[in-house]
Amino acid sequence: MRHYLYLSMVPESLVASMLEPADFGRYLAVGTRKSAHDRALFFDLDVDMCAGAFDLEHAAQRCVAHPDGKPKNSLYLSIYRVLEQVPARAIRSLWLASQHGKVLELKPSPTLPEFSSKYYLYQEVCPVHPLIASRLAPPAFVDYITRPSKPLYLPRLCFLDLDLAEMANDPEHGKPRELYYPDHYWHLRGCLMELQASATKDTKTVDRSHTQQFPYHCIKNGFYVGDQTALLYYPFPTYNDLHGKYHDWWRSAHH
Repeated sequence: MRHYLYLSMVPESLVASMLEPADFGRYLAVGTRKSAHDRALFFDLDVDMCAGAFDLEHAAQRCVAHPDGKPKNSLYLSIYRVLEQVPARAIRSLWLASQHGKVLELKPSPTLPEFSSKYYLYQEVCPVHPLIASRLAPPAFVDYITRPSKPLYLPRLCFLDLDLAEMANDPEHGKPRELYYPDHYWHLRGCLMELQASATKDTKTVDRSHTQQFPYHCIKNGFYVGDQTALLYYPFPTYNDLHGKYHDWWRSAHH
């Protein structure tokens, strides 16, 4: 039986498994007492393209079936600074598992969406996870965050963009609509207005230790993984698709 390589974002880790992606997602969400009923967010990797970056010989020797024939669910290969070490060309689909074990596959898009807003709201997912307001669209934001010449930078970042509704273009008077930061949206409005008032400030931290359990219904375009050399984009399904062909996952993700 073959083994697979998965790059988990929450928590950041490299995992070998004999389970196919959908089964692995269900296993992470509901298949263990240690983390029962928890979300999972991970990428499946091209094993061959990871050769040289990790000890795949160890994975081949240890990621084997149990004596009774049951597949090996997981073998952790790395838990530290994993995202930056994985070759970008090895990253394939993004998989989202709901806390009830429903799994959705997001495939990378060859094109980026149109970015026409004045301001953006980003939930950084890995390796850090603050909530950031910015005047920079995703490609410029990635370039800014991963630029080695800056005193503080990240080698690579996984993040998503969130819907600011009318506040994306009118921080002072725009309505937040279904903004997922409802209890303190006045603070977010203030952060956006601070960006508006500055000619040099490109980003503003809204929450330094924000929860990673963001509600999916507030995602604007989708997920991104980027550094100085590449930007991968994973579009989130449209409203019609979520209520149509992805209905089971969408319903599970909301409960």
